[in-house]
Amino acid sequence: MSKVVILCGGYGTRIRDVADDLPKPLIPVGNFPILWHIMKYYASYGHKEFVLCLGYKAHLIKEFFLNYQTRTSSLSLSLGDPSSLRYHHNHDESDWLVHLVDTGLDAMTGARLRRIKDYIGNDQNFFLTYGDGVGDINLNALAEFHEGHGRILSVTAVHPPGRFGELELTQTGQVKSFNEKPQVSEGRISGGFFLADRRIFEYLDDREDLVFEQDPVRQLVVANQLMAYRHDGFWLPMDTYRDYRLLNDLYAKNQAPWINWKV
Repeated sequence: MSKVVILCGGYGTRIRDVADDLPKPLIPVGNFPILWHIMKYYASYGHKEFVLCLGYKAHLIKEFFLNYQTRTSSLSLSLGDPSSLRYHHNHDESDWLVHLVDTGLDAMTGARLRRIKDYIGNDQNFFLTYGDGVGDINLNALAEFHEGHGRILSVTAVHPPGRFGELELTQTGQVKSFNEKPQVSEGRISGGFFLADRRIFEYLDDREDLVFEQDPVRQLVVANQLMAYRHDGFWLPMDTYRDYRLLNDLYAKNQAPWINWKV
């Protein structure tokens, strides 16, 4: 199983009207943060070791996981004896391993990724995604695609609204260009849900302003090291209040395409 790196450090300025007091990964879909939904989805494929790249309001994300057992379990305790605390059952996430890594308050995505290199260890490949988007991507098929082409990075190419990194592809899936957040988008765009070879760190440095989706990804394109896995199913980031309402409505109606576990 591969480690899952999740970028959780941004300010989330476009969705401040939903929850000013929370970092975007903690904004809820139903009873749990969108970050939890992302992690549950990866865990459903057997990927249960997570490296969270923290920044803005990192303490709140840490507190969520530190208090996870209390949040998800019935318990008993004597108020005069803290050592008497007893949990009455285990939650389904008891086998998760979560690394909560401070990667800097103002660091951009490339710097955050570079700063968790040691947590990858000697693993050849690892998943990489953002802490604000869900989808029903076939992660097994993505892994098979990535291992089959042998390049450094695979990106999931999707068909959502045209406000993200636009991809121009060949028939075999090789990326010919990567345009970050174009004004007008046609065709497929970057949906995140990357799978990376550890050679990706050769394209990164520790500059605070290093944006992963700019120079590093463009250099990979030039070197013919970026490939796109086509996904025609559901994908949506929580970028705006409208996205927030849509995701929560889907969840409330039991129509959330990304939920493949028992609720």
